[in-house]
Amino acid sequence: MAKQKFVDKFMAAFLILAFIKVIALFSQLRHQSIGSVIGQVFLFLFIAFVILLIITALSSSSGESSSSGGGTAYLESSMFDKVRQAYEDLARKYLKEGNYKGAAQVYMNLLQDNYRGAGTLADGGLYNEAAFIYLKKLYNKEQAAQCYEKAKNYKKAINLYQELDQKEKVGDLYLKINDRQNAHHFYQMVIDDYVHNRQMVKASLIYRKKMDMPEKAQEHLLKGWRSDWDGYNCLNNYFANISDMKVLQQAIRQQYKELPDAQKRVYLNLMKLEFRKDESLRTLTRDIAYEIVAEQVRQNPDVVSELKFFNPDDKNIMKDILRFKTKGNQVIRNN
Repeated sequence: MAKQKFVDKFMAAFLILAFIKVIALFSQLRHQSIGSVIGQVFLFLFIAFVILLIITALSSSSGESSSSGGGTAYLESSMFDKVRQAYEDLARKYLKEGNYKGAAQVYMNLLQDNYRGAGTLADGGLYNEAAFIYLKKLYNKEQAAQCYEKAKNYKKAINLYQELDQKEKVGDLYLKINDRQNAHHFYQMVIDDYVHNRQMVKASLIYRKKMDMPEKAQEHLLKGWRSDWDGYNCLNNYFANISDMKVLQQAIRQQYKELPDAQKRVYLNLMKLEFRKDESLRTLTRDIAYEIVAEQVRQNPDVVSELKFFNPDDKNIMKDILRFKTKGNQVIRNN
């Protein structure tokens, strides 16, 4: 008897909720086409019909089962499990048929799972619809912006990325719509942040890769080197950006000419990279290495070991280095 009362109450409540849901669906005519709304209504009515069949079946079986409190709890659990399974089966059926919108409606309207609904819309390429759910139902601006971007709805994506303070992404999207002025405006803000944080390599990459300003990129790398803001990587990138070997040789000479004593050991390490880069750089970088070693060997005898790197084919260089270390004889070979 208790089970029967529960089923009757559940059916009454379900019918009331179904009526309210149908009214709510028709109220969406302001935002959606009539065809879309009618489709949703038919979908909901079909699901409601399936649920009513399940409820009716359970109601019929309730007279044959126990009327204990435990039996009522089991009936309640069984009913909801069957209803949920019916929804899941319907969603899978829609997905198998390629009806991502129908599956999403089942997830959101019947299973109350907006995350799965939005994800299903995105999987089906319905990016604008997915973005709307992410934004209005889930309050996830990041996911909404990504969906709008995939939909090539760049204006809406830009607005969201601005709210998220993702300036570089805003610049990227302005470039996609050929608005270089706005793109450069946001890129410059990104660069200013990098410079403020002494991240000159990152600033240079924006100039070079996104703003097509290689000269400004080189200026910022030199500033980072001279200010000792991650100096090694700044000068390494500065040299790496020069493809003409004659121009690179001149740049190496110029930076060595202006080199302060405090940065000579760092410069020596940079010369190792340039020595390997091209045969035409070997004599220059080796000569600079010898000069730096000669200047620093009195204060730091171990620096003489660096000469081995610049003489990879000299089998006697290690003997000279060991002789210097053990006897104190300064060996600066002139090759």
